[in-house]
Amino acid sequence: MHKFFLFAVFFLLFLSTEILAQSMYRFRFEEPWSFSLQAGPSQYFGDLYALWQYSEGIQPDYNGAMSARYTFGTNLKARVDLTYYQISGQDVKADPRSGRIPRDLNFRSRNWEAAFLVEYYYKPVKVYNITREFINPYVFFGVGASTSNPRTLYREEWVDLRPLRTENELYANRVMVFPMGLGMKYKVNVYMDFFIEGNYRFTLSDYMDDISTFNISGYYEELIADYVSGENPDRLRLSVRQPRYLLPNGEPNVELIRNSRGAPRRGSGDPRLDEPEARYDGYFTLNFGAEIYFSQDIWDNWIFRYRGRGFRFW
Repeated sequence: MHKFFLFAVFFLLFLSTEILAQSMYRFRFEEPWSFSLQAGPSQYFGDLYALWQYSEGIQPDYNGAMSARYTFGTNLKARVDLTYYQISGQDVKADPRSGRIPRDLNFRSRNWEAAFLVEYYYKPVKVYNITREFINPYVFFGVGASTSNPRTLYREEWVDLRPLRTENELYANRVMVFPMGLGMKYKVNVYMDFFIEGNYRFTLSDYMDDISTFNISGYYEELIADYVSGENPDRLRLSVRQPRYLLPNGEPNVELIRNSRGAPRRGSGDPRLDEPEARYDGYFTLNFGAEIYFSQDIWDNWIFRYRGRGFRFW
């Protein structure tokens, strides 16, 4: 009887160890691919918004994105992003000290961005998924391209600004961007991480808001000619919005604009700056998201598991 009891105990211990080992082995996978969805606020920086110089508060818009990642180094991942975002700005919310309120300018742009990035993690990521760190901060940088289609609200309608050449410049509708930022990931389970990240995009354009020059002195004659001839009157109408340069009916005061030699103001930059890169626009996103790691048994062992009476959440 005593020998039987010892044998039974030994057998149960062996069986439980084997079951635990098989259960743990199921999670000993190293899947390099993952997919994430993320969303959050976006913030534009340019001639219609000056957070650092004046007290104008946060004026957020929105964005949503999806990403694919591939682990290729001990602490490194490659990443591809596709983002839809909105940015906007308006003089109505400007600090009075900025002198921008009299311009009465505004814009809104809804764009698509595609980017390739490299992420560097503080702790190793090329490990079995079950041994991933619970908290892992990371930095990232990359290169990409974004559409650029600024519009303005004029007489209760949204008008495309780029075709009008409001500053006598037909700028590109594609912009090169350089995203970089910081993030933090939290391991929820073997298959999923939650994360938060801040991503600022440096660009090579000062026309994401349709504004670059300090005033219209360099091209006001062309704007007036198109207005007087009726060929494209909206160019002058949407270049000059300051009430002091408008007639009582809201139309531009052509004589006053001509006599001022193009004094109506456009941009908020220093007119003495000749380098355009000193005035490039940018935008920032703060996103919250979930990252899912692919594996052969993800659907069976995590999200849905079949039983004779139907599906149940694992």
